[in-house]
Amino acid sequence: MTTPEFPGGGSQHVSPSQTQNPLASNYVPEQVLQAPEPRKNMPKKQSNILGLIALIAAVIGFIFACIPGALIIGWVLLPVGFILGLVSLFLKDKSKWMGVTALILSIIGTIVGFVVFFSVVTDSFDEAVGGGDTTVVDGAGSEAGSTEPNKEAAERAGTRENPYSVGSVIENDEWRIVVNSVSLGATDTVLAANEFNEPPAEGSEYILVNYSTTYLGDDANGQMPAFVGMEYVTADGTTVDSYDNYASPPEPFDSTSPLYTDGTATGNVVFEVPTQTAGQGVLAVRPSVIGDKVFIAVQ
Repeated sequence: MTTPEFPGGGSQHVSPSQTQNPLASNYVPEQVLQAPEPRKNMPKKQSNILGLIALIAAVIGFIFACIPGALIIGWVLLPVGFILGLVSLFLKDKSKWMGVTALILSIIGTIVGFVVFFSVVTDSFDEAVGGGDTTVVDGAGSEAGSTEPNKEAAERAGTRENPYSVGSVIENDEWRIVVNSVSLGATDTVLAANEFNEPPAEGSEYILVNYSTTYLGDDANGQMPAFVGMEYVTADGTTVDSYDNYASPPEPFDSTSPLYTDGTATGNVVFEVPTQTAGQGVLAVRPSVIGDKVFIAVQ
């Protein structure tokens, strides 16, 4: 009797016990019997437009932060790049590297910007109030430190103990100052200059100092000679400023009007000084705020 063949009869039927028993002659691993699951495609991270914008802002801001004349643009773009870069990191399924790069560039650019800013401010301040080294040509016509035999004397010149004479030329890169004259015992002249001027205190008198300042710089907007210092130092070492009294001198010196290259202002300032030692004091002249003082004898 012929045994009927069923479809697939050529294949062997494997019982569950046989698949689990490795010693069975017809053992088939379970992994072979199971159909492999289709591999799921991992979602690809999409481009981060916000991160790209942040990166562009940070790069441009960093560049402008290095340029002294365009710092303000860098200061505007760097915070924008930082904020956008930070926000881009929280976007789901978006690329993060541009946002991270934007954050790093924004921080470094801000530091660089501050360094450049303080460098510019320092240079501007030095230019405005420094003006370079101070040189003096004595009223007799010899320049300080110009002759070797008199080097020690020249180094001592211009001190309170060894002041220069009236008419000496004090100069740096920005200003030239010349004390033209000193008038001791000028109380009557000062009182006659303005009816509102009050007499000096008992034991004191007014003296008038006439001086000129010439602007040697090249600022297109000019510079005021307000930073040029002129003080009187008494014999006992007390400093007297022209603003210590309310007396108005004749032909007062104008320190607020800008001077342009080679422009000169000339005028008087008045000091209230002790009468007994008026001629023993000296003038302390400073061509800039942080420049060295040069002392001029009043007679």
